[in-house]
Amino acid sequence: MLTVEGLNAHYGKSHILQGVSLTVGAGELVTLLGRNGAGKTTTLRAIMRLLPPTGGRVAFMGQDLAGMPTHAIARLGLAMVPEHRGIFSLLSVRENLEIAVDAKSPWQIEDVFGLFPRLAERRRNLGSRLSGGEQQMLAIARALVSGPRLLLLDEPTEGLAPVIVNELVETFRRIRDQGTAILLVEQNLAVCMKLGDRHTIIDLGRTVYEGSAADFAADEAVKDRYLTLRSVVT
Repeated sequence: MLTVEGLNAHYGKSHILQGVSLTVGAGELVTLLGRNGAGKTTTLRAIMRLLPPTGGRVAFMGQDLAGMPTHAIARLGLAMVPEHRGIFSLLSVRENLEIAVDAKSPWQIEDVFGLFPRLAERRRNLGSRLSGGEQQMLAIARALVSGPRLLLLDEPTEGLAPVIVNELVETFRRIRDQGTAILLVEQNLAVCMKLGDRHTIIDLGRTVYEGSAADFAADEAVKDRYLTLRSVVT
């Protein structure tokens, strides 16, 4: 579904990505791991061409994305939920969804209200009146109603209470099980190990590990070498 080969990207003169490679297959949940500053968010931005790559190749559903604007990539079925969430604070929950919904999407507004009952209860609330967890739910719901084949999630559990984190873990499972693939950037290692079908680690802008869930769980040396933050989901 998604193939990233030798991806390079710069911020000015800073060479951030120096050959990132990864794949996401249909119906998979793949995690992208690494220390702070490793280049995880930059990788997502480069895939969506929010930051134009300076080398390498990104292909989605067999189509090379080189030179395509971000809105055209989104129309192919890629949706990104950024770390800052990006919801419209002066619009209601329902209005945030209405401006993004695609009539052909398998996820319509009532579907995401079923996925996130809290949003259904707060459908008339302005985005600014939502808690952090509710804003994250709204950002994910808004991406889903656009009808993505692949969802890119950037640190979706950061700063959230454990009970909300656990709710999101179950939600991501449901999204994957209903056919939407996920590329998950996440610092919470316990979340990644609960969810990931495969794991990719980048370090200093390079891919240093790719493995199945079972192989990754058994490889303490890799986790000790490249990962520093370990959290527990109860």
